[in-house]
Amino acid sequence: MNKLFTLLLLLCQVSVAGAQVRGFGNIDTADLKLTSCEFEKDANAMVLFDRAKVNFSLSGTLVMERHKRIKIFNDKGKEQGNIKIEYDNVYGVEHIYNVEAQTINLENNKIVITKIDPKLFYFQHTDNRRDELVFSFPNVKAGSVIEFRYGFVRNISLNFPAWYFQSEIPSRYSEFDAYFDPKLKFSAATKTSKPFARDTAVPFGHIWVVKDISSAKEESFMRAKGDALESVALSLNEVEGFNGKTVHLYDTWEATGRKLANEKDYSKMFDQHLGDEDDLIKQAAILKTDDEKIAFLYNKVKTTMSWNGYEHWASKDGIKSAWKKKSGNSAEINAILYHLLKKSGVKAYPMIVSTRDNGLLQPDFVDIFQINNLVTYVPVDSAKYYVLDATSKFETYNQIPFNLLNSYGLCLDKEKDKYDMVFLKTSAPSKEVIIVTGDIGADAKMQGSANIVSYGYNRTGKLEVLKTVDEKKYEEFLTEKDNNLKLSNLKSENMEVDTLPLKQSFDFTYELNNTDNYLLFSPNIFTTLHINPFLSEERTSTIDFGYTNSHVIIGTYKIPQGYKVESLPKNANMIIADKSIRFKRMLGLEGDSIQLKYEISISRTKFLRSEYPDLHEFYKKMYDLLNEQIVLKKI
Repeated sequence: MNKLFTLLLLLCQVSVAGAQVRGFGNIDTADLKLTSCEFEKDANAMVLFDRAKVNFSLSGTLVMERHKRIKIFNDKGKEQGNIKIEYDNVYGVEHIYNVEAQTINLENNKIVITKIDPKLFYFQHTDNRRDELVFSFPNVKAGSVIEFRYGFVRNISLNFPAWYFQSEIPSRYSEFDAYFDPKLKFSAATKTSKPFARDTAVPFGHIWVVKDISSAKEESFMRAKGDALESVALSLNEVEGFNGKTVHLYDTWEATGRKLANEKDYSKMFDQHLGDEDDLIKQAAILKTDDEKIAFLYNKVKTTMSWNGYEHWASKDGIKSAWKKKSGNSAEINAILYHLLKKSGVKAYPMIVSTRDNGLLQPDFVDIFQINNLVTYVPVDSAKYYVLDATSKFETYNQIPFNLLNSYGLCLDKEKDKYDMVFLKTSAPSKEVIIVTGDIGADAKMQGSANIVSYGYNRTGKLEVLKTVDEKKYEEFLTEKDNNLKLSNLKSENMEVDTLPLKQSFDFTYELNNTDNYLLFSPNIFTTLHINPFLSEERTSTIDFGYTNSHVIIGTYKIPQGYKVESLPKNANMIIADKSIRFKRMLGLEGDSIQLKYEISISRTKFLRSEYPDLHEFYKKMYDLLNEQIVLKKI
């Protein structure tokens, strides 16, 4: 009876899938008449279904067949008719073939199909690693259904491509079918906000189905978009050999690190002589402390080497060649730094990582393809370490690069045969202090001066903007393009001194609101605190600030003769429930001047989706208080 029930259940599931996924060109008239997405009413378009069948052979060949169908609801949704499918062009191992695409319309209650001419499928080169298939659907309008299908092959592969059930538009049905040779063993990592509609092991594979998935959102302080998308990822762990022995590939991160560090083709890049390195090492040897050596060599590599824009954890031509050309990928540049530090007597190690835009490195899901970069790791003591990336022109040696924070790195200590996962975080708070002095005239103009002192990641962020745009653009950055604010005499200090805060000073003119004998102005100027980043009522991703932070605004504003304070914002002190975020506001009168101080401190870097309602409410109140105006009245 149990076997019969299981069989009936399986047949039922297959029947449901068949109702959702129809053959190419086999369209349900109801879908052509559909006018909106039932579970996301304001959507401009919707994926009716997206199905992929992937087969992985013992030889390492991966073959995928994909069929996707999209419903266009309105003119804004027509942009879904422009398709780009990326694939890897390195060594020509990936190919797309048998592409078909067509537009389906209902005209006078008749189904009209417009196929794309195969000549209109364009394969174009994007960079040294990626190519893409590009095409556009003809005759797309509100009410259209568009669909395409294609085959994909990867000739040399150790992994499946991750499957994302979620995309920029809602999806009614998404299915991923994975099949592999019985001699191969995979592990799976799945991310969904609700139970799978189907999660079934089948002979030599597995089928996952998700229904009624809302569109993915770009959200403030989210990590890589893929971290928040509902998905399934597979990793190849074991291969059963012809002799019956099992070969373990990537069972643990420790085993992964050991395997990588002991591969000659990989490890040889760290030990190549750089030609003129002896002079650099002699200069470093004169320095008294390791910190001085690290700072010297870090800045030397950073200023000598030109990054070619490619992030990688391996060298293509070796560090000797990269050093000679003064250019290389991220792995080559940071391997050079590691090599020089080691030769200078500094305890340093290669570390493989995943950058923020590449996605969170998952410690419980071993997959070498999560890695996209190599950096240099320097343990100082049991509680302190440096993570160095010499491709970044604006980071400092003693500050973990922002794009690595709150993720893991795998340290490769070949000498001690230790391969530890290290969680990369910073305990040093960043800070910014803004001091403003203004003299308000009866003509509704404020003349004044301001000083901004930026520490930590605030320093790094401002320095990057300061060095990459002209003065006019930078002034627009400081004023957030407020036409009522005009700056002059801008000066910057400590731009080249990594260990000191960035100091900026300037004069300004501020035209106040002047209405019916009233002068109004907000003291929230020269900050990045004008627009609430958490306006949305809902949140789909984890909030990741990266680092703890604090902002202090101190102001002195002289009241013009013939005016008095009509309305002064009241003192306020707000603290979120777990006390990790605090806002404090103090204002008062001293003679003919208004004195104020605003403080915002954030002592926690990550907040889960479940905590968002409290954070959303706190930020709403805080930004209302931040932007509250001071009102002066003519006597």
